[in-house]
Amino acid sequence: MDKVAVLGAGYVGLTTAVGLSAFGWPVVCTDVDKEKIESLNKGQVPFFEPGLEEWMAQSMQKGLLTFTPDASIAIRSADVIFVAVGTPSLPDGSVELSDLFAAVSTISEHMTEDKLIVIKSTVPPGTTQRVKEFLGERLAGICSFEVATNPEFLREGSAIADFMRPDRVVIGTDRSAPIERLQRIYQPLIEREVPFIYTNFQTAEMIKYSANSFLAMKVAFINEISRVCDLVGADVLTIARAIGQDPRIGPAYLQPGPGYGGSCLPKDTAAFAHFFRERGMPLPIIEAVMESNRMQHRYAVQKISDYYNTLDGIKLGVLGTAFKGGTSDMRQSPAIPIINQLLQLGTELTLYDPQALDEARQLWGDACLYAEDEYEAAAGQDGIVIVTDWPSFRQLDLDRVAQALSRKVMFDFRSLYQRAKLEQMGFDYIAIGR
Repeated sequence: MDKVAVLGAGYVGLTTAVGLSAFGWPVVCTDVDKEKIESLNKGQVPFFEPGLEEWMAQSMQKGLLTFTPDASIAIRSADVIFVAVGTPSLPDGSVELSDLFAAVSTISEHMTEDKLIVIKSTVPPGTTQRVKEFLGERLAGICSFEVATNPEFLREGSAIADFMRPDRVVIGTDRSAPIERLQRIYQPLIEREVPFIYTNFQTAEMIKYSANSFLAMKVAFINEISRVCDLVGADVLTIARAIGQDPRIGPAYLQPGPGYGGSCLPKDTAAFAHFFRERGMPLPIIEAVMESNRMQHRYAVQKISDYYNTLDGIKLGVLGTAFKGGTSDMRQSPAIPIINQLLQLGTELTLYDPQALDEARQLWGDACLYAEDEYEAAAGQDGIVIVTDWPSFRQLDLDRVAQALSRKVMFDFRSLYQRAKLEQMGFDYIAIGR
């Protein structure tokens, strides 16, 4: 039976390690962050992802999943090594690959026999070929190896479900041997008739960037429509429902809001645009998508500012700092530029998020107040602003919210409520595109 190592215990790496162990493979997961490994060995996931901790506990109890801070142990014990380290954005939008090549270098230092190295991290076109050439130089005369790229398409908030039943599995390689080994690793998915796409390194890398850029474009498009709906008096939710019925368009990612965020769409669109801009082949659609997303942040703040005329001294409760419901991830969350702009305009803010409040405290410190629940966030405020689509925010006790607020004003930037109901209760209701 193949033994698996996963380098990187972040969102993608941990989900991959848990998922592969759930398929029955013995998996060793390692990370340079020793405190993270200590937490994982105690059964504690260092971020919020529904179901992940329970699945991890099951695999650990069965002895199929272990964690170690010693990468050499993981590498030497494995037949197949998945590299799932971070590839963050640099200020110019390009991708920082130092952690990736540090991981690959570590692999080369401890390899003495044939192994398959699988790049799970999101990387620009040509990176996997560079990895293969790098390993070829380091391992010449020592041992043979194979390389493949296997991009992930996980959605935060449903990562385990996406891993167990993905829409597709993409494998990029230049030889048939890695395909056979990965088919064995992913046999449960083959049995479930999940589509597999086999291609070369560059195409697999491009699939990941193309997919996320297209999804970002859909979000930006419906948000642009929401802005012009305000201008002409149309309803963006009805428009989204109607155009989503067209099978050529589909309803996914047509939910208007304050902008896209997270660890994938902002980073991948920026990297995609930068990569081809530097090569003299700019992507004007993707460039426009990024600017449109920034415009949505500014537009949300403008809606608030227009209502009060001046925001200096205005007190607002903000519901949601995570980039979407179901995760504690605040990376590139639209809440960040919105809150920053409100603070710059003199607004006094009280923040609440079911899972991301510790992250919010680290970011804003004493510049904001922090509430224990939605109703404390509303207490004594001149209005409440819904930024994140947490399920609990859809089920607020509106009478209790009304009693808590000093002014009955709701800025519903996730379109969770109906205007007629809120206005009947005496609220001023402000949404985008409705």
